[in-house]
Amino acid sequence: MKQYDSLTPGSSRRQFLATSGKAVAATALAGALAQPRPGYAAERNRIKIALVGCGGRGTGAAANALSTEGTTELWAMADVFPRRVTDSLAVLKEKYARQVNVPAERQFSGFDAYRRAIDSLDRGDVVLLATPAAFRPAHFACAVERGVHVFMEKSFAVDAPGIRRVLATGVQAATKGVKVASGLMWRHDPAREEVIRRIHDGAIGGVILLRTYRMHGPVGLTPKAPGQSELAHQLANYNSFAWLNASFFVDWLIHNIDVCCWAKNDWPVGAQGQGARAARTAPDQMLDQYFVEYTFPDGAKLYAEGRHTSNCWDIFSDFAHGSRGSALIMENLAAANPRIYGGQVQTREHETWRYRGDPRDPDQVEQDLFFKAIREDQPYNETERSARACMVSILGRMAADSGQWITYDEALASDLELAPQLDSLKSLDDPAPVMPDAEGRYPVPVPGQTRVL
Repeated sequence: MKQYDSLTPGSSRRQFLATSGKAVAATALAGALAQPRPGYAAERNRIKIALVGCGGRGTGAAANALSTEGTTELWAMADVFPRRVTDSLAVLKEKYARQVNVPAERQFSGFDAYRRAIDSLDRGDVVLLATPAAFRPAHFACAVERGVHVFMEKSFAVDAPGIRRVLATGVQAATKGVKVASGLMWRHDPAREEVIRRIHDGAIGGVILLRTYRMHGPVGLTPKAPGQSELAHQLANYNSFAWLNASFFVDWLIHNIDVCCWAKNDWPVGAQGQGARAARTAPDQMLDQYFVEYTFPDGAKLYAEGRHTSNCWDIFSDFAHGSRGSALIMENLAAANPRIYGGQVQTREHETWRYRGDPRDPDQVEQDLFFKAIREDQPYNETERSARACMVSILGRMAADSGQWITYDEALASDLELAPQLDSLKSLDDPAPVMPDAEGRYPVPVPGQTRVL
């Protein structure tokens, strides 16, 4: 996969690859969103953008933002690693030179770089948050406090305390008129919108089962470089450490889980599952396979499977099964191939409908809609739905890691933090939240032993 595979609008960014007082935030947000609020509209023509998190996805999001209608200007960039700022800046300048205005004094690095980048903006400008998920709650809170509109990439937190913080910040954003977009871009894909509309209209009858898969080869772990601190090593390999990315089950399957819940038009009430480290030997925190069974209020099920192992059957697809038929929602990342079938056998002779529209890049569509809402000062806040999808994904990881049946309410109420005192990190020489043992290996979940509540 190219490092900046979503730089050009139109390309895919992933070629390869609510309890008592603690639920008040979600309930309050729904009410807040129903009322237009005085906000920070882009009264001037130019919208300044700060990019926080300058890896491939952050660079792609910046390219999409700079490709929206109206005058936009990349104003500041921030990352814990200085090299990522300069590399991303160089790539963006190649295509958007007239819109890139990031002098050295607005190139920020370190753990406080996000705050300095946001502080360089005016109210009504935009920040793109694309760091590992562990930092999203704090960065989101800072932006909303400053009155800056937010695009935040998935995932949105790594544990229940982080999700509750995101939900509370979403309420503040709705009250202040701050627009919030999230990186669950398939919600803005016309093909998926059409097939799910048909499912909701009864094309396959009542939905009784959904299946989703993300299974492909392994993601490599970069060896620790000479002189590199433990914290820097883990940050550079954030995919391999659960305190940073919430586990590959959350980080990689959140899109699929969100789409399946959208198709069901409901959220699960509980889950059970299992995970294993059968093939993986790398010294990290990743399991190499997950299976989670979610249960909806009406008893319907969602099966979610994730695996990253070589020489195995690969699939990246979503399916829905109803009382009168079934649907292929997405097949191996193809953007415009949804189909509906008259039964459960999904072959061409049983096909009753297929999407005929042209594919569109949902990464670009989500930014187009976001910036349009800013310029027209229309209510726009995707926080609650996005945080809910993330919490459902975290629920699945918790169930599989522990080997227990866990309800959604129990999971959301959990006070267990994967990285306590994360906001206190100041330097790459600080101790990492997770440390290796004497053999250089990191703790991995053990079903029946691992505590998740």
